[in-house]
Amino acid sequence: MRALNIAATGMFAQQTNVEVIANNLANMNTTAYKQQRAEFQDLLYQNVEQPGAQTSDSGTLLPSGIQLGAGVRTAAVYRINSQGTLNNTGNPYDLAINGAGYFRITMPDGTDAYTRAGNFALSPEGQIVTDKGYVVAPGIAVPATATAITVNAQGQVQATIPGQTAPQQVGQFEITRFPNEGGLNAVGDNLFTETPSSGSPQSGVPGSIGYGTIQQGFLEGANVNAVEEMTSLITAQRAYEMNSKVITAADEMLQMTSRLAGS
Repeated sequence: MRALNIAATGMFAQQTNVEVIANNLANMNTTAYKQQRAEFQDLLYQNVEQPGAQTSDSGTLLPSGIQLGAGVRTAAVYRINSQGTLNNTGNPYDLAINGAGYFRITMPDGTDAYTRAGNFALSPEGQIVTDKGYVVAPGIAVPATATAITVNAQGQVQATIPGQTAPQQVGQFEITRFPNEGGLNAVGDNLFTETPSSGSPQSGVPGSIGYGTIQQGFLEGANVNAVEEMTSLITAQRAYEMNSKVITAADEMLQMTSRLAGS
């Protein structure tokens, strides 16, 4: 019976939906995490009678036809790149991007990765690095004698050096944008990598047209709305339950048919 397979595809789809929701809820407190959403598409149809087919020699047409669907499949899991809340931490090495863009990270193998999580620190050599020790491009070193560090909205890094009246500029942060942020490949550790779907990276100065600004002493929170996620979870659970009811009903119909055939 076709209904068994159709309902099974619905259960598989809702299982994926629940997994996406679970990951969103699990990352509610992950710095700069971006909410994901599962999207679905209906499967191919069996055309028992094609809509618009001719039904008589006089040229009359079938107004709707008979098309039997085969179920549903997961089409994509989109990433929603809306701005998360900026939370004040007071740590001078915590940086948040207010607006569009990513920090560029130099990986140990020399390749580039990108992140919006600005929970940075200093390496033993004085370079600004991620919590995993990866260098934040273009590679900014803070003098060992510096007593304070300031990062303005345009990404200029200035250090206060004892004996100098004016702060010394030690570097300039860049922000990178992509034509299609949804096409970035998430590799964990709050990092993304470029793909053919994301388009080529476009670097610019924070605060310039199309690029966000940098807020020192802040971290961007996850853009997950707990109430919306719980509502979506209940909806997915009910959809899964209804598809399971279809399987139960189809099984009972098959049992009845087999009893009638055996009598």
